[in-house]
Amino acid sequence: MAKFCLIYQDLKAKINEGIYRTNDLLPSESGLCDLYDASRDTIRKALSRLREEGYIQSQKGKGSIVINRQRYVFPVSDVISYKELATRRHISTHTTVIKDKITKLPISDFASVDPTAKAIPVTKLVRVREVNGEPVIIDIDYVSTDVVPGISHEVAADSIYRYFEEELHLSIAYAKKEITVEPATDSDQELLHLKAGDVVVVVKSVTSLEDTTTFQYTESRHRPDRFRFQDFARRL
Repeated sequence: MAKFCLIYQDLKAKINEGIYRTNDLLPSESGLCDLYDASRDTIRKALSRLREEGYIQSQKGKGSIVINRQRYVFPVSDVISYKELATRRHISTHTTVIKDKITKLPISDFASVDPTAKAIPVTKLVRVREVNGEPVIIDIDYVSTDVVPGISHEVAADSIYRYFEEELHLSIAYAKKEITVEPATDSDQELLHLKAGDVVVVVKSVTSLEDTTTFQYTESRHRPDRFRFQDFARRL
């Protein structure tokens, strides 16, 4: 195993064990070089991996500070399934399917993301995502029955993207997304353990295949105190 991986794993373990706590500064790069008998480039690779996984944040003039891991980073630009992201972030997660039925797409709910949406037949899935035993997301999916005739309860509780790609061999290409902040509904309050007057972060996405067929409409309702959304932008 590469040396930077060993250093990354050791630092991550120390953060998880509370040796380095939230808002603590890690030793400086030169201090880490001495501690691990490693080059500055090796240390920077280890720190970069910790930043990518949401363990630390670089602060100019200070160094690397340990951040609150209760706020999980969800990328905005990527087309990635919840299970893929949870696996990548090493998050302990559980999915509960609370609704599974055939209905019509509620076009008014997605008009701002896809003005051309039609009331097509869809499978509606409502799933609650738990992280470390705490409910933090309600995912409401509408999947075209013309593209995906049916979704079993077992698939819905595991990974529908794995089913789409590995069993149905669909080529998922891109998605359009919209992010808003809205008052928590009665359902949000019940399922996400919120109070009257709380808000949720709502991410609506419309996903298409390589042939441009739109086949999935998703509304994800997030507890705002548990998630932050991250993107990468470059000045043109």
